[in-house]
Amino acid sequence: MKSLEGKRILVTGGTGSLGKTLVRRLLGGSAGRPAKITVYSRDEAKQHYMRLEYMHREHATDDVIYQNSQDLLSFRIGDVRDLPAVARAMREADVVFHAAALKQVPSCEYFPFEAVQTNVIGAQNLVRAVREYHLPIERIVGISTDKACKPINVMGMTKALQERILLEANRDCPGTVFTCVRYGNVIASRGSIIPLFVEQISKAQPLTITMPEMTRFLLSLERAVDTVLAAVGGGGPGETYVPKVLSAKITDVALALMGGKGLPLVYTGIRPGEKIHEIMVSEEEIHRTVERGDYYVILPVLPELRAGGDLVPALESEYSSKDGNISGDELRSLLSGADDEIRRFLTKTS
Repeated sequence: MKSLEGKRILVTGGTGSLGKTLVRRLLGGSAGRPAKITVYSRDEAKQHYMRLEYMHREHATDDVIYQNSQDLLSFRIGDVRDLPAVARAMREADVVFHAAALKQVPSCEYFPFEAVQTNVIGAQNLVRAVREYHLPIERIVGISTDKACKPINVMGMTKALQERILLEANRDCPGTVFTCVRYGNVIASRGSIIPLFVEQISKAQPLTITMPEMTRFLLSLERAVDTVLAAVGGGGPGETYVPKVLSAKITDVALALMGGKGLPLVYTGIRPGEKIHEIMVSEEEIHRTVERGDYYVILPVLPELRAGGDLVPALESEYSSKDGNISGDELRSLLSGADDEIRRFLTKTS
C-alpha cells in the first residue's frame, strides 16, 4: 500500500540513527513516492554531513533514489522545544514522524528536566501546533521505546508521557490520526552496547557488562523502520505498534561477537535507572493487545478511542525480554543480518 504517495513528510530528529534510515527508506519509495521530505533537527553539523551524503554519494543503490534529491529532501534547523519553530515546520507537512528525543538513560537520570523538555514538552508542542495553528496534518507517528513500559528511569517515564500525550491528542485533534510505535534496543545504533563491544574486542580489551542476568530485545534499524511504516499504513487513532522480535542475554551478545577470542567479561554493576529485563507490553496492557501479522498492537487506553466489538487478546502474559532468549549461531545470524559493519566484524571473529 502506497500510503505516503505524494505526501509532504516531516521527520523530527531526522539526523539520528532511526531518522536517517527512515529517510533513506522514504526516498526509496516503498511506501509511495513522497512529494517532499524535511529533516528537522537542532544539530547543524549532522544536517550538513547528511546533506553532503545525499548530494555527493558516488554510487546509488537500487532502493535509494538520488536523482533530484536536492529538491525532494530538505533540511530545517529547529528544536522541538520551540513551539513556533515546530509549527512553522509542520505547516509544510501532511505526515510527521516524531523521532526527536533524549534517549540515553544515564544522561536523562542526571538531567531529568532536560528530558522532560524534549520528550514531553516536545510532544506536546506537536499537538499544540495542530490544535492552535489549525494545521491540517493527516497523521503523526511518535517513536517510543520499551523503556516506556512500566518505566523506572527518567527516559522511560518521559517517553511514557510522550505516548499518552500523543495518543490522547486524538480526542482534541480529531482531524489528525496520532499513533505510536514502541520497540527495544536497535542493533548498532548510536550509543548502544554493541558498537562498544566491537570496539573493545578490536582492541583486545575486557568486555564490560553491567550484570550477567541482563537481557534486551534486539532488532535492526530496518526492522524498526518497518514498524514505523506499518503504523502509518494500518494504525488507527491511539494505537501503539510493537514488533515481534527476538531477545538475548547481553552476556551471550558479547560471546557471539567475540567468537573464539576468549576475552574476559567484567561485570560493572547496574547503572542508574537501568532495568535487568525490558518489557514491551505490560501485564496491564495485554488485555487490550491484538495481533496484526508481525506486530502486536496495543489498543488505546482511553475507551472512547477504541472501536467496538469483541477483543481477543494476543498475549497471556507480559511481553518481556527475559523470555525465549536466543544464543550461539542463532544470535550471530541475527547480529550479522542487522548491520553490514557487524557482519564484516563477525566474519573476522568466526
